[in-house]
Parts: sequence; C-alpha cells; structure tokens
Amino acid sequence: MRRSLLLVASVCFLASAALAQDPAKVDPQHCKVEFENAQVRVLHWKTGPHEKSPMHSHPAFVAIPLTNGHERFTFPDGTTKEEVVKAGVAVWSPAVTHASENLSDQPEELIQVELKPASEAAQPQAAQAKAAQAQLALAQAALAKKQ
Repeated sequence: MRRSLLLVASVCFLASAALAQDPAKVDPQHCKVEFENAQVRVLHWKTGPHEKSPMHSHPAFVAIPLTNGHERFTFPDGTTKEEVVKAGVAVWSPAVTHASENLSDQPEELIQVELKPASEAAQPQAAQAKAAQAQLALAQAALAKKQ
C-alpha cells in the first residue's frame, strides 16, 4: 500500500513538472527573455504564420501585442480557446499552462511581462536581511569578547 501511494505521488509530481515548463526553455525559437529581475520577467515572442508553441506555463502576466493576432490556446485538459488581439491593446492573464498556435497568415509578435510571486521577489531581500543579522551577531560577539 505504501509503495502504491509513493508511486502515485511520484507520477503526479512528474506530471505536474512536465506541465509547468518554462516557455523560454521549451520554445527558444519563438520566446526570448529580454529582461529579468526579482519582480518581473519580460518575454519577447515572435511566432510565424501557423506556427505552434509547445505546452508551457506562465505566472500571472500582462501581454502587449505588437501586431494583430489570432491564437488558439490548448490547455492540459485538452480544451481550447481562440483569441483575437489587436496591436497595442494590453491584456491581463492569471497564471496559466497552455500550448499555442498562430492561426493567422501573418507573423505575430508580443511582449509579455510575467509577474513573479511575492515570495520569490522577497527572497533577495530576505537573504540580505539574514546576512545583516549574521553580521550583527558577529559584531556583538566580538564586542562581548573585548569586554
């Protein structure tokens, strides 16, 4: 029984890891990281007519199409959704996992600003605070030795 539970847990973990793919890694032909810091990651997408992008995941993001576009998104459960976007009209999306296909006869281009989770954005600040606390503890210990 224990082995079965471990096997099921392993399969679920591997399946979720397979679905949560970084688009810049699984589709470097279409997706390029233009900028990244602790708060955001900016992706530049260029997709040719009728080209597809494999299954990948995004945290919440804002997309700014640079061209008009017509896309089909396929989700992990097999459902699909078509969207038509206009150049220059920003679009908000919550976190999502999908594959995409350019349904247009024209190339599509967009800028996507992914928002990093607050906990991830806070990590550098937390590390700095921890380092400062360690330095303070060392200074206090050095003062205590002198007295």
